[in-house]
Amino acid sequence: MDELLATGSGEPDPDASVLVLVTLYGGNDGLNTLVPASDPRYQDLRGDLAYAEEEVLPLGEGLGLNPGMGGLKKLWDERRLAVVRGVSYPKPDHSHFRSMAIWQTASPSGPVPSGWLGRWLDHAGDGDPLKGVSVGATLPPLMAGETTAGAAVRLGGRKLPDAWLRRCTALSDVERDAHPLLRRAGSSLSDLVKVSSSFGGGGEEPQTQDPGEPRDEEDGNEGASAGGQGGLGAQLDVVARAIEAGVSTRAYSVSLGGFDTHANEKATQSRLLGGLDKDLTRFLERVRRTKAGRKVVVAVYSEFGRRPRANASQGTDHGTSGPVFVLGEPVKGGFYGDQPSLTELTDDDLRTTVDFRDVYATLLRGVLDTEPDRILDGHAGSLAFL
Repeated sequence: MDELLATGSGEPDPDASVLVLVTLYGGNDGLNTLVPASDPRYQDLRGDLAYAEEEVLPLGEGLGLNPGMGGLKKLWDERRLAVVRGVSYPKPDHSHFRSMAIWQTASPSGPVPSGWLGRWLDHAGDGDPLKGVSVGATLPPLMAGETTAGAAVRLGGRKLPDAWLRRCTALSDVERDAHPLLRRAGSSLSDLVKVSSSFGGGGEEPQTQDPGEPRDEEDGNEGASAGGQGGLGAQLDVVARAIEAGVSTRAYSVSLGGFDTHANEKATQSRLLGGLDKDLTRFLERVRRTKAGRKVVVAVYSEFGRRPRANASQGTDHGTSGPVFVLGEPVKGGFYGDQPSLTELTDDDLRTTVDFRDVYATLLRGVLDTEPDRILDGHAGSLAFL
């Protein structure tokens, strides 16, 4: 990474916005993130897991942020944080894998072979392997299209040796009238060279664990990952350096695991949210120093929230709707969507007040300059946070 991103022009398109999508794997507890601490029903349902009204960071309407999220509270006060309440999909499912598949494909009606950002890459049609980048060892389904896929950039990965780069560059130069399979191989080698040149490592310390692997309890993470990775700050550092270098990427995917808090939730989630808050605010403070960075929009979501009632293990079980946070200079801060009622539950779960595709549609149109109905199978509902 020291040779910062050789494909960067240093003068990115001044009109191009950038999306950074943060996935919180495991099912983050929305009620202890955006806390209705003044609601007596919340206090009754949560017992010892509940935060007192004076502990939370007040946002208004009886809601406050988790005490560890002081950076996001500052963004709220600056009107650079949008909180979309009650977000989920039709007929919610408590399965991690089914729920995450729905969020990543934007297809609640049934399985599809492509992710929503993968379909955006298909629609872009320019074949740029850096248009969408996931920071991690594996490419998440959301970045896989039917004809195009984003690039997976392993954190701390090494650049190809110069001899290999020269060989791959030479082999990628294929005549137009060559056999289709040879042209395809040449195109793949060309993509490899571009990704390696842009995101290959340079002077970083070797890591003992790949951030694409879920962290376990021995690492001090009592919440199960259900996917995701640690080291969010390091992932966002890669993104920041790419933005500063003028790389052509328009959409990045990063993630953090550990939010499946069936037991001992309060301390675990507080630590995770505190780290999330620190990493996000540090990232935004860094990129806002550049013109390109002031066009960055960050969206944070999890596959589902948790049930309103605490369980017997000082944790919470798989639930349904939860908040989505959208932050950055272009964001119109405030609340969007209604807060789900704690007295009007459906099968002991929170009701959904915002369809998750409304969030995606807004990001597609407002950040990625794409009409959402082409990507979301006709869904074009939107919100006003951009």
